[in-house]
Amino acid sequence: MNAMTSPPAPGSSLRVPIEGMTCASCVGRVERALSRLPGVATAQVNLATEVAEIQGAAPLDLATISRAVEDAGYRIGTRTVDLAVDGMTCASCVGRVERALKRVPGVFDATVNLATERAAVTAAASVEDAALIRAITDAGYSAKRPAASDTEGQPPEAAAGSFGMSREARHLLIAALLSLPLAAPMAALLWGEHWMLPGWIQWALATPVQFWLGARFYRAAWKSVRAGTGNMDLLVALGTSAGYDLSVYHLLQPALDHGIRPLYFEASAVIITLILLGKFLEARAKRQTTEAIRALQALRPSTARVRRGDQDVDVPLAEVRVGETVVVRPGECFPVDGRIVQGRTHADESLITGESLPVAKVEGDRVTGGAVNGEGPVLVETLAVGAESALARIIRLVEDAQARKAPIQRVVDRVSAVFVPVVIAIALVTLLAWGLMGGDWTQAILNAVAVLVIACPCALGLATPTAIMAGTGVAARAGILIKDAEALERAHEIGVVAFDKTGTLTRGTPVLVEAVPANGNASQLLSLAASLQAGSEHPLAHAVLEAAAGLPRVEMRSARAVAGRGMEAELGGQRVLLGSEAMMREAGIDLAPLADRADAMRNQGHTISWLARGTGTEKTLAGLLAFRDEPRPEARSAVARLHALGVRTVMISGDNEGAARSVARLIGIDEVRANVLPAQKAEAVMALRGGATVAMVGDGINDAPALAAADVGIAMGTGTDVAMHAAAVTLLRPQLTLVADAIDISRRTTRKIHQNLFWAFGYNVIGIPLAAFGLLDPVIAGAAMAFSSVSVLANTLLLRRWAPATQVESETAHDPQTAQA
Repeated sequence: MNAMTSPPAPGSSLRVPIEGMTCASCVGRVERALSRLPGVATAQVNLATEVAEIQGAAPLDLATISRAVEDAGYRIGTRTVDLAVDGMTCASCVGRVERALKRVPGVFDATVNLATERAAVTAAASVEDAALIRAITDAGYSAKRPAASDTEGQPPEAAAGSFGMSREARHLLIAALLSLPLAAPMAALLWGEHWMLPGWIQWALATPVQFWLGARFYRAAWKSVRAGTGNMDLLVALGTSAGYDLSVYHLLQPALDHGIRPLYFEASAVIITLILLGKFLEARAKRQTTEAIRALQALRPSTARVRRGDQDVDVPLAEVRVGETVVVRPGECFPVDGRIVQGRTHADESLITGESLPVAKVEGDRVTGGAVNGEGPVLVETLAVGAESALARIIRLVEDAQARKAPIQRVVDRVSAVFVPVVIAIALVTLLAWGLMGGDWTQAILNAVAVLVIACPCALGLATPTAIMAGTGVAARAGILIKDAEALERAHEIGVVAFDKTGTLTRGTPVLVEAVPANGNASQLLSLAASLQAGSEHPLAHAVLEAAAGLPRVEMRSARAVAGRGMEAELGGQRVLLGSEAMMREAGIDLAPLADRADAMRNQGHTISWLARGTGTEKTLAGLLAFRDEPRPEARSAVARLHALGVRTVMISGDNEGAARSVARLIGIDEVRANVLPAQKAEAVMALRGGATVAMVGDGINDAPALAAADVGIAMGTGTDVAMHAAAVTLLRPQLTLVADAIDISRRTTRKIHQNLFWAFGYNVIGIPLAAFGLLDPVIAGAAMAFSSVSVLANTLLLRRWAPATQVESETAHDPQTAQA
């Protein structure tokens, strides 16, 4: 268990839920394990409530307690709490909220996302929500449990008011109208025009901007000071207040020569207006980064039309039960996961799986809730609803990935923890240096103000999470589910992709490729084999029956399966045998006439079945049937795309060397590991990891150990629970070209993170020294600070234009004009 330190105060008690205890001896074992820990005075465990009461004579390390319980053979009961946090403005706020939550006794870990304004807390099951919310409130913010209907990842906004404008937009408009008369005369000076307003009018215009529209900065700054830390709002409040107060001071002093007073009301007002503009644009951009997840959420209808008796009744979706029949009309979304029991249609699953073309659905086919019924009305038997539906699982996975931090964010967090105190110190040094050395305290104050307002911890806080939100969002839209931010960041380094063969590189269903008779013709041989296997459910039997469609059949008697060998039956007094080479040799049948042909076919990757007939010991070889599991049609192009990305490809197969290499040659695989048993696949993956990041692609069920052993596990299929838990990446449709798309979006997202951090650090590294040396006007500094976050978010939003090459190729193939061009 990944636990964080959470020390209660000395002498305090800690209640920890214990899971896995069954009897009094379990109680004694846990108590002894806890009592031996340093700092534990007493430990009492209650079997009925399954709670350990730990008295600490010294600060307790929750991580140590957790390890002790696990070493004793039990585990601490934990839960994950999701909280909506309001009032955060920058990366410093994120660090403060995380530290406040981790100080709550019983909290193991806490992760706060500035872009989504959410906190994910892992805590002991006994920790109450109220304690977590109180910790956030004491840190200067507000928090609540999000309602079920809340849109994940969408930052809270002020309610819309008159004319449909949000509070943010109204405040921005008013600030701009009040600041424009202050800023316009400054611009007019460039052309020699003197439009300067009287000082008291400037004061009247600037004061509402400073203390009404800028009140949010003072409130947040005060909370920050009370919590003993600093944030962006503190920098803004200090900087603009210094400019405003200096102007008021000069306004109250006698005028200088020609009645001119050095007033800087326009600087403080315009800085606040520009920051409000930046916040407005930032909020809009953050909403756009979560567009994909909100599009998925919008797929969920609120009601379903359920057939009850002879009537169709519209009921809330929450009241639909598994097994009930739902009526879905053309153009409506399927409200539940289910199976079509009547009717046929085409389903548009583009927003769920990324498949651009509608998929044909007939009776017996499964449909996914959220897909659109394209044609006729259908009846659907409900298989899953609510949280258990595929769409709900997809949304949860994307939300989890967007909420987690990438490893690179840890560096940003360390910088943010000291950012504001360092900036305030630099501003103070700037003030004293200019004032004491130059004697011009007005200029000293202006330069210190420029230092305070150029500093931008917001961009640092938004650089990584917004890129992750945009990247995982567009990936989900394309049918690629990325489990967490760490997987997204690690996937960009993939140098080797290992594929399972059967069902991954191949279709997983054998087809009959050749029927070779010993005597007679192939049609007679095929007719005989199909007659023998008429009632069999074996995959090879299905291949024979499909190939023999339309050929005459003969009726056989006493047909039976011979375990591990094949089948046999009676026909006109003769025994007919169909099966493996071992079955033929046990029956004394000479295979020499077709032995060379069989060996050549095996080396080409074919599976061989033999057919013989006769009486007693007089049985003769009738011929052989050659089967092959055909490669997926897109396998070759998928491997070629990986090669174009500089990725080496490996096939891991349990087949013999010849069969495996035959398939590898067809699709262009670089390396083959054959004769690998299922239990050895994980070892084979580990052996490939020498200095390279390895991805394993499998079906997510029988390949689960190998998927877990790889640096990045990629599960193909429809997102089953096993696949989603074993793999870091799940492909919602079994299309191999999505593997290269997953690597591509990972590389692009990681590149955006690095670019964003470059811009975020660059603004501060360049801007703060310029301001300190007096080379940056406070208004310009405020504009740079306001637009630093906007530029980072604008760069992130370029990810929304990404489309998988799979989709582009599909659309091109089905667009005659594009294809012709």
